[in-house]
Amino acid sequence: MSDQIRITLPDGSVREYPNGVTSLEIAMSISEGLARNVLAAKVNGTVQDATRPITTDATVTLLTWNDTEGKATFWHSSAHLLAEALEELYPGIKFGIGPPIEKGFYYDVDLNGQHFSQDDFKKVEDKMLELARQKQEFVRQPISKAEAVAYFEKKGDPYKLDLLERLDDGTITFYTQGNFTDLCRGPHIPHTGFIKAVKLMNVAGAYWRGDEKNKMLTRVYAVTFPKQKELDDYLYLLEEAKKRDHRKLGKELELFAFSEKVGAGLPLWLPKGTMLRERLENFLRKAQVRAGYQQVVTPHIGSKQLYVTSGHWEKYGEDSFKPILTPEAGEEFLLKPMNCPHHCEIYKTKPRSYRDLPLRLAEFGTVYRYEQSGELHGLTRVRGFTQDDAHIFCRPDQVKEEFIKVIDLVLYVFKSLGFDDYSAQISLRDPENKQKYIGSDELWEKAEGAIIEASAERGLRTVTELGEAAFYGPKLDFMVRDALGRKWQLGTIQVDYNLPNRFELEYTGSDNQKYRPVMIHRAPFGSMERFIAILIENSGGNFPLWLSPDQIAVLPISEKYEDYSNEVFLTLQESDIRGYVDHRDEKIGRKIRDSEINKVPFMLVLGEKEQAEGRVSVRKRGEGDIGSMTIAEFVDYFQNEIKPVAKAV
Repeated sequence: MSDQIRITLPDGSVREYPNGVTSLEIAMSISEGLARNVLAAKVNGTVQDATRPITTDATVTLLTWNDTEGKATFWHSSAHLLAEALEELYPGIKFGIGPPIEKGFYYDVDLNGQHFSQDDFKKVEDKMLELARQKQEFVRQPISKAEAVAYFEKKGDPYKLDLLERLDDGTITFYTQGNFTDLCRGPHIPHTGFIKAVKLMNVAGAYWRGDEKNKMLTRVYAVTFPKQKELDDYLYLLEEAKKRDHRKLGKELELFAFSEKVGAGLPLWLPKGTMLRERLENFLRKAQVRAGYQQVVTPHIGSKQLYVTSGHWEKYGEDSFKPILTPEAGEEFLLKPMNCPHHCEIYKTKPRSYRDLPLRLAEFGTVYRYEQSGELHGLTRVRGFTQDDAHIFCRPDQVKEEFIKVIDLVLYVFKSLGFDDYSAQISLRDPENKQKYIGSDELWEKAEGAIIEASAERGLRTVTELGEAAFYGPKLDFMVRDALGRKWQLGTIQVDYNLPNRFELEYTGSDNQKYRPVMIHRAPFGSMERFIAILIENSGGNFPLWLSPDQIAVLPISEKYEDYSNEVFLTLQESDIRGYVDHRDEKIGRKIRDSEINKVPFMLVLGEKEQAEGRVSVRKRGEGDIGSMTIAEFVDYFQNEIKPVAKAV
């Protein structure tokens, strides 16, 4: 064994260190300030404890709070701190699992008959901070399966014993901090002293292993931060998020509704929401026409055999709505879970030549998937939703060019709607679990290579995630950060060599031989429902002028000016300006206030002077009175306010 090892850092520099050096020691050799902030390290691509010895040449990335993996490690360690606090406060408690999540962490616990509610949050938070201040080190200990079983049998923890049954000897580790020991593969932060701010967020029920046949445990959600100010900022953003909640604003602005009689997860689009959807659809349709797409329409159901052929039944059949049986024996249909099999059948309606490709088929197609009732959430998680779907059938030599064109279309959509903070995730298959996917290694390598090359050529800021591919091919997912800093997956582009094989799609090449086309799946919005939910929350319901369901409110001061108000409104309608006349018998102050609450961009106040002079008194939402104008002047002003990209919508 060599006394020295070579460590390659992210900037490409190579340094030599004694064999057994830790990532924390590497950080210290660079900067004491850096070392104070290192939470974990990525060693040869695997995140591990910053205090764990490195015994071979390695590539090392030091992880701090600014890194996603750093935050995940921080919150994983915080889950252990929560468990330690709960065990001290509730003797006899049993533990399930405690993973980090997108914001914070949770721990599933069996309270063994003891009471726990939000009234107890403060004492748990105080105990966590008390323990954190002790700067307890997280100590990793490899342990045999027999020793691990003996430990938890003595402790009487059936959930850890259940987890151990699925683990192999030689792969098991314990982590201990203070008086708490847990079954865990890590990694963890160096010590609890990094945790300076704690907030328990919620408590809920959760079946052990997600199986309703198992015991219901108590799931405690919490979040921690390295600074109190960061927790304060986070809680402020949560309050802002409540104000912007699309479910709340959707009801107030009369955009959509849900009905128990219609069914959970099946939104009803009200007139104003329908108008909003139609404007978005028209916007994308026109962009698609310019890009050479052809619009198609397919049924809401399909023969079960269609989805057997596509592979969707095998992969998702258990999670779909049950088959629809017809009076004819043996005939079964499914509610459409995907549009792509239908588009494959459209491709097959006639022979195709290499000259016909690329063929770009687009559809605003409604699909249905049976989401569990506990996972439904407003418009972001529903059972029936409309995808702005399209499938491009092309030759292999056209894949990269077509993929780049789709990237450009997605970025055009984001720019037009004010989504400026985004990144792209290259989602590849899990090389350790290939049975989850269909298709050969050769086809997967081609598809993954095309996505990586196209993303690089367009200069996208990307991260790569293994195991996040669709079952039929890799994809590029666009992650958008909204006004509150939350990250959402919207647009997606996928390369698919497999469905053309399964549906035996063909085209005739220039040599008169038959070839398989390649299929590109794409949806810039993702789904209309989720996109609109995010648009509502990102804008707080203050939509861009071109998207607002009501762009103006004409407000007569009294009924004496109703005829003039109607005349003004009809004139504005001829200029394609949408809105309404508020004929209610209310004072003008109330009408203005209600229009502001309803987020109407412009209010036109009409009284005796306006009627006599043929003018309108204009108020702008959030700004107040902006002056008197003739109707023609207002129309010009209005058109200048609409972004050029939206004038043709």
